[in-house]
Amino acid sequence: MKPQGITQSFQLEDGRTITIETGRLAKQADGAVVVKMGNTMLLATVVSTKEAKEDVDFLPLTVEYREKYSAMGKFPGGFFKRETRPSEHEILISRLVDRALRPLFPDDYHADTQVIVSLISAEKNTAPDALAGLAASAALTISDIPFNGPVSEVRVARIDGKFVINPSYDELERADMDLIVAASMHDICMVEGEMNEVSEEDMVEALRFAHEAIKKQCEAQLELAKIAGKPKRQYSHEENDEDLKKRLTEFCYERCYQVALQGIADKQKRSEAFKAIKQEFIDSLTPEEALEKGAMISRYFHEVHKQAVRDMMLKERKRLDGRRMDEIRPIWCEVDYLPSAHGSSIFTRGETQSLTTVTLGTKFDEQIIDGAVLEGSHKFLLHYNFPSFSTGEVKPIRATSRREIGHGNLALRALKPMIPFDENNPYTIRVVSDILESNGSSSMATVCAGSLALMDAGVKLKKPVSGIAMGLITNERGEYCVLSDILGDEDHLGDMDFKVTGTRDGLTACQMDLKVHGLSFEVMKEALLQAKAGRLHILDEMEKVIRKPREDYKPHVPRIMKYTIAKEFIGAVIGPGGKVIQDIQATTGTRIIIEEVGEYGIIDIISDNKEAMEKALARIKAIVAVPEVGEVYEGTVKSIMPYGAFVEFLPGKEGLLHISEISWTRLDSMDGVFKEGDPVKVKLLDIDPKSGKFKLSRKALIPKPEFKKAEQKS
Repeated sequence: MKPQGITQSFQLEDGRTITIETGRLAKQADGAVVVKMGNTMLLATVVSTKEAKEDVDFLPLTVEYREKYSAMGKFPGGFFKRETRPSEHEILISRLVDRALRPLFPDDYHADTQVIVSLISAEKNTAPDALAGLAASAALTISDIPFNGPVSEVRVARIDGKFVINPSYDELERADMDLIVAASMHDICMVEGEMNEVSEEDMVEALRFAHEAIKKQCEAQLELAKIAGKPKRQYSHEENDEDLKKRLTEFCYERCYQVALQGIADKQKRSEAFKAIKQEFIDSLTPEEALEKGAMISRYFHEVHKQAVRDMMLKERKRLDGRRMDEIRPIWCEVDYLPSAHGSSIFTRGETQSLTTVTLGTKFDEQIIDGAVLEGSHKFLLHYNFPSFSTGEVKPIRATSRREIGHGNLALRALKPMIPFDENNPYTIRVVSDILESNGSSSMATVCAGSLALMDAGVKLKKPVSGIAMGLITNERGEYCVLSDILGDEDHLGDMDFKVTGTRDGLTACQMDLKVHGLSFEVMKEALLQAKAGRLHILDEMEKVIRKPREDYKPHVPRIMKYTIAKEFIGAVIGPGGKVIQDIQATTGTRIIIEEVGEYGIIDIISDNKEAMEKALARIKAIVAVPEVGEVYEGTVKSIMPYGAFVEFLPGKEGLLHISEISWTRLDSMDGVFKEGDPVKVKLLDIDPKSGKFKLSRKALIPKPEFKKAEQKS
């Protein structure tokens, strides 16, 4: 008998209904729901092991978002015709969901936990990523897995001046703000998105608007849990020794406080100083206790270290490296560092350094997108690499990590609003950021380095963009401090990682993760305004090196000349089997791309040789030219008849040069006048309206001899 599912529904402000159902699918998972909006459906499942592995002191959480091609009635591309590894789009959505869920698990819960969200039905104009967080949280909320939710995610966009929740893809094309926001009933916990130079105040208002919509989604999950939820499981994943914890606290807290107070700027020296304190405590124990309680000691020391650093910063208003709360580390920049790259830069801020390159390519270099829902191509690519040597570590080189994909995407979204996608930029652009040092936000260094390298390459960037990472330290007494340009340690030990990018005139992207509950909108606004001051300072430093894009591209950059023709001429330019276009490319040494756009053909002529491009353009213009009576043409004799010669005066167009129109002198025959292949300049005298035949004259271009005039006078 078909099981009856349990459902809970709610409506968005525009009347669309979202339904959460459980009890019909995937019943062996610890929690499973289907979220439906229109014809878009996502299945979310969650499973967590009953016991944690030995000596694990963190949450081994994995979140996977996958889109089934069958959801859109499509076959996967490629040879195998099945879904394989996740696309970058799927990885980015997985990260959004992970970052919303992770802070809401209990700190002492360490069991392996896996959340899988699958798109099982899709509509072409509906963005499913805005529903993934809701589906994942609902599955956890009704499960027996400990979870301090519910939480949900929505997309908020500003379209034609109004905020809209979960807009369609078509609507998003008109948006000047596109954010994914995650929140619980009470607090914002994650934000990521892009904007077209919006103000800090407008961004805060967007978050308020999104939070109101999220509250309804959390209420629906709580109602579903009342009906279908399981009792939360009991667990014990940590062994504790309160006496050991007390002894470690008494021994280490003040020492850690004093090291933090010293303001050691060097990351390695500061790390060694804290490690020495831990080792001193271990040395004070018996070898047996040190060995037996090793994992516990590491956990307790981390807690004491974290507390001492936070207390010092709140009390002394001083940073780990000695800076003021709003002080930016020293910056130095350089452009044109790599002579063979199309554009390059080095951006160094403190102990974080990015070497970034720009490569300018053609339409052949565009990235083709063939996803289950999304299709199309990208003309602007940004890739971020984080090798292990950047943090002084040894690790094997493997496939691009999810972190690298996420950081690269954030930098791409920061720069994209300032990239011209019109006649001012004929190129496909690839930016590559290689992180050479890291202690602080390398993604924000990538934004700054990318902006510099783009200007160095001559890309007509509308405005330079900079980025900064903000932090937050709070305590239970309501005290807090906002930190500008955070260190890696301040990110790890703090309560917030808030990355903000923009121009002098507004924000272009942001990414915020919170590890604390109860961040007010007032504190968030303070962080944004402090970030603005830091962002402008960084822009000042960047502009000391380069203020605007170079007037021209570098000599070794291939030039692209664009030319538009009527659609009906595309075939003539290509020729039978591509014969014509291949001949133009071979004889001029250029590359030619033709794209049909509406009623026109858009032609790109590509070469680093201006003369070759002009020759190719002249050939194309000749092919598409429409014969005009009275115009003069450089023709070629194609065949010779007793009564004249047939001359090709435009590609594929021949006219008769009658024997009487060759010369002012009467010719009795064509013998010896021309041979096939001879060049001849002719004037188009007439076009027969019925037959379309062309009448040519060479005589009309030759001055009439004087003796002719004399004869006429006599």
